[in-house]
Amino acid sequence: MMPFLYFPEDKSEYIPAIFMLAIIIIAAGVALYFFYKNSKKQEKKFDLEYKNQLEKQNKPN
Repeated sequence: MMPFLYFPEDKSEYIPAIFMLAIIIIAAGVALYFFYKNSKKQEKKFDLEYKNQLEKQNKPN
């Protein structure tokens, strides 16, 4: 078998890896939530700031 692969006989050694994986997945979800929230906030700010220019650009001539 390949010597660089390690599969422990004692399955309790998987518990810390699963715990760390769960923490990383939760942290990634929280980060995505804050990115989404910040993006929506910036979109509102942009729309308020450039509302007149957007309306002029979207009007048919």
